[in-house]
Amino acid sequence: MGGSRLDVQALRDSFARAAMHGDAVPLFFYSDLFLRHPETRDLFPVSMVTTRGRLVYALARIVSQADNLAELEPFLQSLGRDHRKFGAIAEHFPAVGTSLLATLAHFNGPAWTPRLADDWKAAYGLVSQIMIEAAQGDAVNRPAFWQATVLAHELRRFDIAVFRVVTSEPLDYLPGQSISMESPERPRIWRFYSMANAPRDDQTMDFHVRMIDGGTLSMVLARGLAVGARLRIGPPFGVLTYDLTSGRDVLLVAGSTGLAPLKAITEQIATLADPPRVHLFFGVRTADSLYDLADLEKMAAGYPWLTVVPAVSDDPRFGGERGPLPEVVARAGNWHEHDVYVCGPTAMVEATITQLTAMGVPRSQIHSEDLGWSEP
Repeated sequence: MGGSRLDVQALRDSFARAAMHGDAVPLFFYSDLFLRHPETRDLFPVSMVTTRGRLVYALARIVSQADNLAELEPFLQSLGRDHRKFGAIAEHFPAVGTSLLATLAHFNGPAWTPRLADDWKAAYGLVSQIMIEAAQGDAVNRPAFWQATVLAHELRRFDIAVFRVVTSEPLDYLPGQSISMESPERPRIWRFYSMANAPRDDQTMDFHVRMIDGGTLSMVLARGLAVGARLRIGPPFGVLTYDLTSGRDVLLVAGSTGLAPLKAITEQIATLADPPRVHLFFGVRTADSLYDLADLEKMAAGYPWLTVVPAVSDDPRFGGERGPLPEVVARAGNWHEHDVYVCGPTAMVEATITQLTAMGVPRSQIHSEDLGWSEP
């Protein structure tokens, strides 16, 4: 996308000018789309609040990586495959492109030029081509979504649940990846959650869900599921996956239910003939939020290469490591020769990356992913 024909900086500047208008941008876009093509409205949930945020997030990521197609292409391919679950088809993409350009033109005002319009049209053409081809290729081998049945559900804290599902068909994924999930109780509302286990032969998967205040789906998953409940699951998504080739020891930094993908990676490492040393830091605000500590300690007792360090930031009664998770990790050792995997609340992830790079850990050895699409 970053070829000589496109002025990538102009694309970024025009997006920044539009983004300054906040929620008005996706509101204009979807209003324009539904007015021009009312048949697309049924693809979306009744409440568009979270969906509007997804649009801005996806555009921001695309624009930020517009000059590095090698990094951007896997994201776009995953996006194309994931959109199959909504019922999106190739014929919808021109409609979306028309409304996107209308939105950018509206919020750029006099700065919108024919050259800028042509560059955006060309960029969107490439984006949609990659997504469509990925979706069409995916349709040959996989369903648009998987039916799943809840086998077990346990409320570990009043707002945190761990549950297990089994899918009706095999779902291949890599430890560390996520899937989107929908409940019949909240139709057309999809949220991303990470599997907490490496793939199993019996097609079962574990999930850790924290109930968010106002979280439309998380309330159902945390407190409203019963054994036998049905869910729909989208295709695997994301690149927070273990590098089997590096040979370095591993540092895992998990905040709250960000533990799930890192626990899956730990299970994957356990299958290796010669596992590296792994330090897993599990950070929460209060001691009663260490919802999976018993299972982690059981894993550590069985794996001599695994060290588990729980940390609590806001509970003076806790007898172990205390303080913000990035600080606990920093004072525990020198990690510059480790591969680092970080998952959790965005602020914690960003602070951890800043802390570790300041300590000399190469940024290329730090792996994180913020899909930006789950509930806050």
